[in-house]
Amino acid sequence: MNNLLVKLGFEPVYFLAEKDMFVPILIISNIWKEVGWETVIYLAALAGLDQETGEAAIIDGCTRFQKIRYINVPYLLSTVAIMLILRMGGILNAGFDQIFNLYSPATYEVADVLDTYVYRLGIQGFQYSLSTAIGLFKSVVGIIMVLVTNWLTKRLSDGEVSI
Repeated sequence: MNNLLVKLGFEPVYFLAEKDMFVPILIISNIWKEVGWETVIYLAALAGLDQETGEAAIIDGCTRFQKIRYINVPYLLSTVAIMLILRMGGILNAGFDQIFNLYSPATYEVADVLDTYVYRLGIQGFQYSLSTAIGLFKSVVGIIMVLVTNWLTKRLSDGEVSI
């Protein structure tokens, strides 16, 4: 990116050392990372859709939009529910590896999340008991979120989806 800025006549910007740029960079890189995985999951789910159902809908005069709305989306709801349940288990995880690799002392106040705080407490500060307590708290919250999401999903889908 800086090579492009220099070629255009601008000064290079040290993106990862600026507090204002850390969060947008983290969001963009996280979207870039997750879109591929989610696409594979949903394409695999769509590959399991019975082709005869789609062909019958076309014969019955359904438009492409109607086919997506009345066949594909309802078929994907169970996959969406399962992905939601799995994601809720890690709701307090912010992606330690990604943040830690982008981390610098200049961005501590905007980049510090629970995982990096625990790392600094446990590894750098030798406060193992507090680090363990925070890890246990994260696990308990994750389990509660999975159970609540699973219960809501069952309730909304008449018990067809659960882990």
